[in-house]
Amino acid sequence: MTKRLAEVAKKAGVSEATVSRVLNGRSGVSEATRASVLTALDVLGYERPTKLRGERGRLVGLVLPELQNPIFPALAEVVTASLAQRGFTPALCARTIGGVPERDYIEMLLDHQVSGVVFAGGSYALAGAEHGHYRQLLDRRMPVVMVNGGVDGLGFPRISTDDAVAVEQAFGHLRSLGHERIGMVMGPEDHVPSRRKLAAVKEAAGWSGPAADWPVERTNFSMESARLAATRLIQRGSTALICASDVLALGSIRAARRLGLDVPRDVSVVGYDDSVLMTCTDPPLTTVRQPIELMGQAAVDVLVNQIEGAAATTDELLFEPELVVRGSTGPVPAAGG
Repeated sequence: MTKRLAEVAKKAGVSEATVSRVLNGRSGVSEATRASVLTALDVLGYERPTKLRGERGRLVGLVLPELQNPIFPALAEVVTASLAQRGFTPALCARTIGGVPERDYIEMLLDHQVSGVVFAGGSYALAGAEHGHYRQLLDRRMPVVMVNGGVDGLGFPRISTDDAVAVEQAFGHLRSLGHERIGMVMGPEDHVPSRRKLAAVKEAAGWSGPAADWPVERTNFSMESARLAATRLIQRGSTALICASDVLALGSIRAARRLGLDVPRDVSVVGYDDSVLMTCTDPPLTTVRQPIELMGQAAVDVLVNQIEGAAATTDELLFEPELVVRGSTGPVPAAGG
């Protein structure tokens, strides 16, 4: 018990005596200090006293699908900073291959009496995935915000980049450079944002042919998977590629080089995200920038409004992306060149 008091006191920045007063429900402690102690208790993984378990702490879960794609740590930085400014402590839950599944993270967060959860990617973005575990959050009336497109009907607010505008910008840029054979390196077939991008580019192209004839390859968002997908598209005659992430774009550039081709002289590549270091790649990557700072702050605003009692809207709030032209795109290669 003494060790626990010391750890909680250090985490909350208060005395052990103050921690003891909070845990025993005694008076003489401000509400802010009381909230800090309870949050420290949650973060350290200690169980609350029985009489305090029914109360939610000022702890907010942030569930990410991975940390290898730089866009997710960038979003986490914005969300955690915004939460801290509002007096909340973030609990980061990042999924890994063979690691803790999303369902288990939700149960852990509920056990810790979190005030709300921000999701950035996950099962909700896959139409064919299991979505039953989100029902627990609805049943608990848990404040939740989901970042970027997911399946309809889950009943949670969504903060998304406008996928249609994103691919319209990329497609228009490539067409202005003379490219007509534009391939798509997208996520899995049931990945909702990829579906949106593909539908939008077909509309922009005025495509009326069979869906199976459109040059698109699916990947699992790894660089090696993208390399294989891009290789197939280039071998089918694509002179330009629009990719569903910057990681996929880098894999596509690697594919072109392994085929003995130059980017952008022989093949142009457009990414998506504008994640960190894309100005430092060779060549610097042309990409569609997600407004991550604005989206992260909006997600926290919507979540905190729910926590404070405002009714949640299930409408999707769309943010407009920005095409950033760099060195990975160029004019279509001359015939026979």
